Amino acid sequence: MNLPKRILVPVDFSEFSEQALDYAVALAGKLDATIHLIHAISIPAIGIPELGAAWSPTMIEDLMQAGKKAMAKLADDRRKLANIGEAVVRIGDPRDLILKAVEDLHADLIVMGTHGRRGIRRALLGSVAETVVRASPCPVLTIRGEVVS
Repeated sequence: MNLPKRILVPVDFSEFSEQALDYAVALAGKLDATIHLIHAISIPAIGIPELGAAWSPTMIEDLMQAGKKAMAKLADDRRKLANIGEAVVRIGDPRDLILKAVEDLHADLIVMGTHGRRGIRRALLGSVAETVVRASPCPVLTIRGEVVS
């Protein structure tokens, strides 16, 4: 078994994803691995013409630029502690984008936060982490946040 050299960390800018990033940074430092970051901008209106008008190209571009700026800060704040590779922002379903990034980067490990939702909140909001764990071709390490009922 080979130890991971390419670690993918999905970021949603919550405290849970930052905790996962910090865990990945500590792990990467010990393994001499590279961390790649991805942030998915999920716009539910894409594909639903009636709702799509609510998101102008300018609004989407503003979201992209804000995401890129925030990702650059996360990466720059940690560069002294670990090798940080790509930090990308994409538009689409986070589940699909994370799994695609695993393939594109040939990631050996995903480290991601989970919100710990239960009950109706989980049913309504779904679980990105659960889908990624089930579908990922590489190991997934989830860093669990505080349970929210």
